[in-house]
Amino acid sequence: MNGLENAYEAVFTAALIFLGFMLLLCLIRAVRGPRVADRLVAVNMMGTMVMVMIAILALLLQEGYLVDICIIYAMISFLAVIVLTKVYMGVYQETRKKDRKKDTPEEENAHES
Repeated sequence: MNGLENAYEAVFTAALIFLGFMLLLCLIRAVRGPRVADRLVAVNMMGTMVMVMIAILALLLQEGYLVDICIIYAMISFLAVIVLTKVYMGVYQETRKKDRKKDTPEEENAHES
């Protein structure tokens, strides 16, 4: 059984290193953008990867309480993405309203001429 446990530990460690690298790439995407939607997806993906990393650590360390932390983190991450999306949609709608009000007088003046 010792060989099997060493194999599991090696696989878990490799998965954690890979996920850490992917987390760094998602962080770069979240900072660079170019659009807000890209940033939201990157933040959501980062939350998902952190949850998987916590779950792998729970298996690696054989600590059951880490699974509870993972579930709590999942709920917080989900709510954070929902709030960020709601804020973005509010800003987007306000910008569209301002653009419509700005375009409306110009169109009326063009029709009067």
